[in-house]
Amino acid sequence: MNEPLGLYIMAGIYVFAGLMHFFKPKMYMRIMPKYLPGHKALVYLSGIAEILLGIGLCVPDLKAISIYGIIAMLAVFLLVHFYMLSSEKAAAGIPRWILILRIPLQFGLMYWAWIYLN
Repeated sequence: MNEPLGLYIMAGIYVFAGLMHFFKPKMYMRIMPKYLPGHKALVYLSGIAEILLGIGLCVPDLKAISIYGIIAMLAVFLLVHFYMLSSEKAAAGIPRWILILRIPLQFGLMYWAWIYLN
């Protein structure tokens, strides 16, 4: 356990977020862009990806690939954030100002992962 505490906090966040895809799948399916097929499968697959990438952050031999995977995953998730800005229904009741703030937050999360590459 020689890694910084922030890395383990990040890992926990991704594992928790991934698990939520299985406990609350309808919440995630509501925000899926209509043009993507197989919403339920994509929700579960993204949940599995988040869990595995979060765990991978804690395994020294997997840390770097997990960081790159998280950055790629967050880039793909930008599609959802932009889709949610497209209409009131897609926003799922979330205020527009929060939806707008989520976009730079994604880049902040990407940077947070990036800083742990060594």
